[in-house]
Amino acid sequence: MTDYTKIDFSGLVAASADEVVTEALSQDIKLPSGAKLLLITLDNGRDHKRPNTLGPRSLESLQNAINTARERAAAGEIQAVAVTGKPWIFAAGADLSKVSTLATRDNALLMAQYGHHVLGQLSNLAVPSFAFVNGLALGGAMEIALNCNYRTVDETAAALAFPEVFLGIIPGWGGATIVPNLIGIEKAIEIIVSNPLKNNRMLKPRQAYELGLFDEIFGAASFLEQSLAWADRVITGEIKVKRSNEPGKLERLTKWPLAIKIARDTLRGKLGTAAKAPYVALDLLAAASDGKIEKGFEREDQALAELISSDQFKASIYAFDLVQKRAKNPAGAPDKSLAQPIKKVGIIGAGLMASQFALLFVRKLRVPVLITDLDQARVDKGVAYIHGEIDKLLGKGRIDSDTANQLKALVHGTTDKSEYADCGWVIEAVFEELGVKQTVFKEIEPIISPEAIIATNTSSLSVAEIGSVLKHPERLLGFHFFNPVAIMPLVEVVRVDSTSDEALATAMNVAKLLGKSAVITADRPGFVVNRLLAKIMGEPARAIDFGTPMETVERSLDPIGLPMGPFELIDLVGWKVAAHVQDTMVAAFPERFYATESLHRLAEVEDPLVKNKHGKVEAFTSAGAKAVKTEKSPLTSEEIQQRVEDELAKEIKIMLDEGVVAAAEDIDLCLILGAGFPFQAGGITKYLDRVGASERVNGKKFHDE
Repeated sequence: MTDYTKIDFSGLVAASADEVVTEALSQDIKLPSGAKLLLITLDNGRDHKRPNTLGPRSLESLQNAINTARERAAAGEIQAVAVTGKPWIFAAGADLSKVSTLATRDNALLMAQYGHHVLGQLSNLAVPSFAFVNGLALGGAMEIALNCNYRTVDETAAALAFPEVFLGIIPGWGGATIVPNLIGIEKAIEIIVSNPLKNNRMLKPRQAYELGLFDEIFGAASFLEQSLAWADRVITGEIKVKRSNEPGKLERLTKWPLAIKIARDTLRGKLGTAAKAPYVALDLLAAASDGKIEKGFEREDQALAELISSDQFKASIYAFDLVQKRAKNPAGAPDKSLAQPIKKVGIIGAGLMASQFALLFVRKLRVPVLITDLDQARVDKGVAYIHGEIDKLLGKGRIDSDTANQLKALVHGTTDKSEYADCGWVIEAVFEELGVKQTVFKEIEPIISPEAIIATNTSSLSVAEIGSVLKHPERLLGFHFFNPVAIMPLVEVVRVDSTSDEALATAMNVAKLLGKSAVITADRPGFVVNRLLAKIMGEPARAIDFGTPMETVERSLDPIGLPMGPFELIDLVGWKVAAHVQDTMVAAFPERFYATESLHRLAEVEDPLVKNKHGKVEAFTSAGAKAVKTEKSPLTSEEIQQRVEDELAKEIKIMLDEGVVAAAEDIDLCLILGAGFPFQAGGITKYLDRVGASERVNGKKFHDE
């Protein structure tokens, strides 16, 4: 077994001179029984906007506090040790800025070992150790808690999670070993592998408690006091902590390997094999069935060292920084003070997309929302859908009955367009046809106030052309959502030459209030996401027309790690929508994009694809196959992949030259947030640099390394 006490970590600490250190501050607490508890509080001295993180110097501070605790416990001066955090924050896990800058294999191994060395001591102090998780706890913070003997959690903690797999690594300070031995293999797979792959899903405190990660849960008002009182009763023996979720011998022998196999097969079916971290995590969870904690720590050390020093982790950190930093400070955004307050929202249309808009606006803005359509039956159907979705939220416990009633009361449907008069924000959700959009805006403009903002949700039409019928085009901009509206985090905010700074600032503020990340784009066909998706869909469509088997085409982009194959994507987007986007791009750039009549014919087929149980496309149905024109010039999967990569590299270079967005980072951000481009691949421009496509077709990389 590794003797962590004999490893020299001083170099790692010295290399982190600029770390924002989370100090481990100690104080004695006298408990009701008379026992004395040493309370260690993690605090980086910053406000809640800068959560505690755990870099080498922070671990050193915690190590010093643990050393003191051990000495005092041996001397009989204290009867327990507990760790908690500053107000509302336990810790946000490892300091990723330090991990990424020290990402050689040797340093990565040291980081893994240092975490095990420090945190592992919390389970063996000769006195009971407790974690009082009083707020946000992610990754390494959860592993601090896991290494303690007992754990409590605040029922209002913002989020609890093991996000490591999402970032291309694994829970490497005990999580991959302790969690399955604490709560069982199936639940461990869910929170360590499945949740991170579902857009980094977090746990609520009650969920974490019911899973067995915590021994007790208390309210926020007196969380620390209740935790201390509970700890005292554990120390005195009044409370015997029982953990019913701990796996038994039968689970280890039978259920454990079966659960791992099912999870591995599911991963392959849904995700492919491009991402390394989920499979490494499954390997560690599988090995943890031996119940040997120290051996498990060694396995985690080696796995973390390999992953941290890999290209996928570097790419993930780049993507993570884009989402955490650039997305919060959009390039080209006007002064926030120019934004107008929105007191009422008008939505033109009452179909499914319009109803999704209405639900999002009313939930996030809590202002009156108006929907209209051509006849009352359509309006009533839209309102009924919105009310039904609100009832679902109530049924799931995500809102209470008072909130549900309030939200329903704020939604109003009518055929009377005069009610748009007091709307400060009007957005259309009508058919994707230039004339239709121009007509509805021409009707609305004389009704609304001069200050009201007009937004179009067009996915590919020219915003300037849509606004050419307006007397005041300065109030118009594009506000392009992605489907499903409630889930996809991106909004492309399209500015035309006439758009005022006030309108743009208002749009950026509305996006923020809706919980979306906004990227400002120029008014060019397809904007960013659809323009590039037209390449990702177009080349595979060309390959099908050339007679390439569907299985070859659908798997051709697997090495990139995209969340779905090209025809699975087309099926999700909708065949008519995909065909329309391709036609739009070909009309704008006939020499660069590919459109095929096959997509239009497939759009008329009720069920054109054969899918497996994971929803992955395997072939055309007989009806789908008849709709496709084919020539006998099939391509290999490698040829398709390279053509897609090269075409993307060419098009992105043109987009940057045209000034569609401010920088390559914005294109990366759009594909990550709007198309689910995988974190472990980094942004699309980083990926194209890495595989050589950008140099192959443009003569230089998009990024200087």
